[in-house]
Amino acid sequence: MRWCFGKETTMKQDMIAPLATTDLYDEYGDKLRVCDMQMTNFGGHKAFAGKITTIHCHLDSGLVKATLNTPGRGRVLVVDGEGDLHAALCGDLIAGAAVKNGWTGVVINGAIRDSATIRGLALGIKALGTTPRKSIKDSVGETDVELNFGGITWRPGDTLHADMDGIVLLPEE
Repeated sequence: MRWCFGKETTMKQDMIAPLATTDLYDEYGDKLRVCDMQMTNFGGHKAFAGKITTIHCHLDSGLVKATLNTPGRGRVLVVDGEGDLHAALCGDLIAGAAVKNGWTGVVINGAIRDSATIRGLALGIKALGTTPRKSIKDSVGETDVELNFGGITWRPGDTLHADMDGIVLLPEE
């Protein structure tokens, strides 16, 4: 536990140790939700896990920036950018804020930028690809909503595990 301005925080207690997605599939079979999209690993952590928070936005990283600048408490942000690669929904400054604020990972159905710098960050990041283009930052979109991409439904609070073999969501209990 850490003390911050007189308040006790439990960052380590909120962290979920990543498990191999193949082992999880062997255990849960078809009860496990497996993302069918082939995403690329960009962050410094190749395996990560956590409870998810969701954002739906299109070519606008304002909500992504605002969310990753809040306490992450070991969570993973899942962003549905509708698969659009025209503009990046995360760059090195936003990813750096995620690390600083205790997020464990980011999954983006869209593009990122500054990939060389992001590879050195202590953060898991999966995305469809890269682009040098910035997005707008009007904060248009929705937070904490159910998302549907990659052949699965992503619900706020789901437990995600990601590694070099893919991304899975544990079955609901």
